[in-house]
Formats: sequence, structure tokens, C-alpha cells
Amino acid sequence: MALASIFEKIVGSDAGVAFLAYDGSKAGPDDADVTLEVKSPIAVAYLAQAPGELGLARGYVSGHIDVHGDLYTLLDRMWNITTNDLTTAEKVAAVRSLGVKPLLMRVPVPPQEVRTSALARLGSRHAKQRDAEAIHHHYDVSNRFYEWVLGPSMAYTCATFPSEDSTLEEAQFAKFDLVARKLGLKEGMRLLDVGCGWGGMVIHAAQHYGVKALGVTLSRQQAEYAQKAIAEAGLQDLAEVRHMDYRDVAETGFDAVSSIGLTEHIGKDNLPAYFSFLHGKLKPGGRLLNHCITRPTGKEKTFNKGGFINRYVFPDGELESVGYLIRQMEDLGFEIHHEENLREHYAKTLTHWCANLDANWEDAVQEVGMGTARVWALYMAGCVVGFERNKIQLHQVLGVKLGDDRRSGMPLRPARDWP
Repeated sequence: MALASIFEKIVGSDAGVAFLAYDGSKAGPDDADVTLEVKSPIAVAYLAQAPGELGLARGYVSGHIDVHGDLYTLLDRMWNITTNDLTTAEKVAAVRSLGVKPLLMRVPVPPQEVRTSALARLGSRHAKQRDAEAIHHHYDVSNRFYEWVLGPSMAYTCATFPSEDSTLEEAQFAKFDLVARKLGLKEGMRLLDVGCGWGGMVIHAAQHYGVKALGVTLSRQQAEYAQKAIAEAGLQDLAEVRHMDYRDVAETGFDAVSSIGLTEHIGKDNLPAYFSFLHGKLKPGGRLLNHCITRPTGKEKTFNKGGFINRYVFPDGELESVGYLIRQMEDLGFEIHHEENLREHYAKTLTHWCANLDANWEDAVQEVGMGTARVWALYMAGCVVGFERNKIQLHQVLGVKLGDDRRSGMPLRPARDWP
């Protein structure tokens, strides 16, 4: 059985994907708009060592597997592919046809892959030093690279699109403003933004609401970028970003806390301590807006140790269901006042980021290298599919810390432009 035929067996002959292999074999429709090319035996060795998405990712990131055509289109057509679709006889025939040599080759994994042994030396999952290294791996790639991917807003979280034809910048502004309105920000208030990224929410709150805002991030590059942006905007008296773990924030008595894209890094076992800490930072009547990626139900694994995302993108990242998160918030003292799913908005956000990376591909490769650029292309295109197919979701949950009088301070009905 030729290599291309093996891939066609796995993917299916009606997927609209063509296949090329280094043994000269071809499969799939001649007029396919996307082609998967297996360029060397090393790609087969990767698949033999790690069957499934991790092996395919290693082959693509290293350049031993190539994609001709749109990466999103390929992943969308292959999104539910598994070798379990092959019969036992077909699996045996596939192994025999590959030959012994590729199966016995021991090839090093691409350098972009996180070594789990190296992380383990930094402590258990979500220990402070290990969290710092995990954040460094993902966020300290290059500020210039992130500017090309994210655009001027430098907002690396789900945008909210007022309309189908809104630009990415309009949608990111709308997201920050939605968070501000949900938190009821007003001039003179104090905001704590944990996991603040490049300072987008901090700057928005200070600039448009007159709020005194403190942001914290474990990424040194993010903190330096944010402090520079704050100075350039002349907001030093209102806004500050620190390079530090959110658990080391000493101040209390905040009117509001925003957590936009941090909860994914906390870990299931640490969620009670996380929500308890944020609850303790608020004054009575203070609000928390928790914005994060979630699983669609409570049935999926929260942590995929051998998955592409964990090995290449978000080391130690864990995703819970929104129901589980809400229960944790309630049990730690928050009264829940609003919740919404922005899943489709994140698919649109990622589509814009993919387009930005494509438009700046050559510069991006020169800045971070082909392997890292491929990690990002694969990760973002795959996430578009994931959000579209409801494999992952994005939820905003608004909670209030009640005072002794048990009053929430919330309006009886939200403002007209509150979804």
C-alpha cells in the first residue's frame, strides 16, 4: 500500500483532500484545492512515535509535512479524523507497507516543542516558577511578531463584533468596552486586571473611564510593552502594569477585577484559591468579570498532556466547562449576575489573526523562524475549526461580592447596549 493511499484511507476519499508522498504515490481528487504532502521518512517516523495530532504537528512544524492550499480548509475537512476508522487488517497493511526503517527511526522532536521533563524540574503544575516558564514560552515570542498577528490593539483575547463587517480593531475596542460596562466602571474607581497582556484593558479603563487601573502579567516583554504604551498615552497617573504573578499583588479594596484570558492557565485544582484570592481583592459590592476559553460540557478531559496545544502552545493549560467555573465562583462567595457565550466571536477573531499572519508571513518567519511561524499558523487555524465546531467555547461570567447588607448594587436591568 503506497503512502498516499494510507493517508487517503484515514481521511476518506470524499474529503476533498489530495495527497502526495516522497515515494512518488498520489491519492485524492486531481482538482483538489488543498494537498497534504509527506516529504520524507522522518514525517512517517514522527507519526509512528506519536500517532494522531501530535505526530502530524511534529511533521508539519519541522517541515517534513507540507500543506499546499489553505490550512484552515484542510483542518476543517480533517477535523474528526482518527486512525480508529481503519480496520485491523488495514492498519496491519499500512504498517507493512511503510517498511521497518521509518518505524525504527528515532528523530528528535522539533525545538518548538516544550520538554515536559524540563517543566517538571520547575515544580508541580502551576507552581509559580513553572507558571512563569509556561507563560514565557508562549507570550515572550516577540512583541513585533505579536504586532503583526494581533494588529494595533495588541489584544490577544476574543473580540466582540458589533456586526458581521466590523473590523478587528473595532471588535477589540467593543470587547474592552463591554467588560468596562459590565464592571460598571466610573471615574475614580480602582480596577485590577490580572493576566493583563499588553495592557489593553488597563489603558482602555484609564483612558475612557478615568479609572485607576493596575495590570499584572508574568510576561516581561508584555509588561515592558504596556508600560511604554501607557507612557506614550500620558496615562502614568492612572495606569500601571507590573511584571509579577497575580498572587503577589498586595493591594486590596478594588472596585472591580477583570480576568481576561488568565483562567486557562490556573489549573482545575487551583481554581478555589484563584477565585478566593480575587474575591479577597474586592471591596463589598465589587464585581469580577471572568473571560476565558472553556470546554462545551463537563465530560471532556480538562488537560491533554500529549496534545499539540499543550506541547507547543499553552504548556499546562487546562480548560473547564463554564458550569464548573460558575459553581466555583458561587462557592467562593460570588453572586452570578450575567453569563454569555462568545464562541462565534472567537472564531471570527482567530480568522482575522490568521489573515494577519498570512499577510506578514515572510516578516514573521524572519523574526521568529519557520518552525515557530508554523506552530502559530497550525494552532490558530485549528482553533478556528474548534470554535466553529463547538469543540471549545469562550464565556464571560460576571460575579458580585455581596456586602453585609446582601445588596449587589447591580441595576435591575442591564443597559440597553448590554447583550
